[in-house]
Amino acid sequence: MKILQICQKPPLPAVDGGCIAMNTVTEGLLQSGCDVKVVAITTPKHPLELDKIPDSYIQKTRFESVYIDTTIKPIQGAKSILLNQSYHVNRFISKEFANKLVEILRKEKFDIIQLESIFVAPYIDLIRKHSKAKIVLRTHNVEHKIWGRFMIHQKSPVKRWILKKMIRQLRRYELGVFNKIDAFLAISLPDYNFFHKRFPQLKGDLIPVGIDIDRYPVENEYIPTDNPKLFHIGSMNWIPNQEGLTWFFEEVWPLVHTDYPKLTFNLAGRSISKKWYATPAPNLIVDGEVEDANQYILSKDIMIVPLLSGSGVRIKILEGMALGRTVITTPIGAEGLDVENGDNIFIADTPQDFADLIDKCVNNPELCKIIGENAREYIILKHNNEIITKKIISLYEGL
Repeated sequence: MKILQICQKPPLPAVDGGCIAMNTVTEGLLQSGCDVKVVAITTPKHPLELDKIPDSYIQKTRFESVYIDTTIKPIQGAKSILLNQSYHVNRFISKEFANKLVEILRKEKFDIIQLESIFVAPYIDLIRKHSKAKIVLRTHNVEHKIWGRFMIHQKSPVKRWILKKMIRQLRRYELGVFNKIDAFLAISLPDYNFFHKRFPQLKGDLIPVGIDIDRYPVENEYIPTDNPKLFHIGSMNWIPNQEGLTWFFEEVWPLVHTDYPKLTFNLAGRSISKKWYATPAPNLIVDGEVEDANQYILSKDIMIVPLLSGSGVRIKILEGMALGRTVITTPIGAEGLDVENGDNIFIADTPQDFADLIDKCVNNPELCKIIGENAREYIILKHNNEIITKKIISLYEGL
């Protein structure tokens, strides 16, 4: 089976959850004997870093990319709003990328063309013109939901009005895409249910993010400590991460610090702005971008993921669980995961809930060991990439 995977950003290096989600599918399909070609959009936010992409990957996937300047431009944004178009999507439209797709489709014939997110959906009409392949959309999120949740926490009436218009336009575009595709793959059950309810005749399936557990080795048994290290690791150019951590340090951390004045919080990830280094939160240690995320996670104890907005699945939570770490998150952070609160993860609804769970973990070190072991077992059972890949191939063969 020949598959063309069209990505909104380079899958490698796997610097964030979206990259990991795309790359695990690529690897699974390749290992199953499929012929997969990858073409990606590169942007200022997600540039091409060829020196960090293995030659073997480039050869196996015949990887190609085209740069698009997706920098937000107020004039173009205003024009999109006035024309009732989605500026979120319009930023990814490029004549150069369209030409690259035509070039590829004239050279090769594919059975399946897999679109990674709605941001590469503007090229569907062009694909139909040059290929008879079945088009499958992989939904990483319900995109307009992310922005809808983000808008709730905006205090500026002007920003709320602009966001409301943009969200309405994005929603209309996002749902319109489903009238143009042959099938869809949803990363989480809530996302699958959302789209399936609206398009019941369209073929689709729930395809969780696959995790290769061998890439998350836990060499030594976790030893609980009386002085656990709290931490967060994630891309800090993603608005839900910024929003959630701001809330955490304003609403939760003061409650925790009052009871545990020596407790520290480590923050790591890409694109950490100067704001975080200047944050007056006591005992906050900003580590910036780390060389080895796995080793960093293994050196800490309790992962804090205080998301207030977002959709889909938070890959960093899956990575923390795969490495046997206790995760404390919000209902939105756990959304889309088949987890059980108090068994393999902790879920907090309010600042006081968060503070109480941190208190519980600090005072019961052995509990972190149990939750972490259960978390790793959950990943092995529910996110086995080999099983997930077979499910994808089965759907593609049906098409």
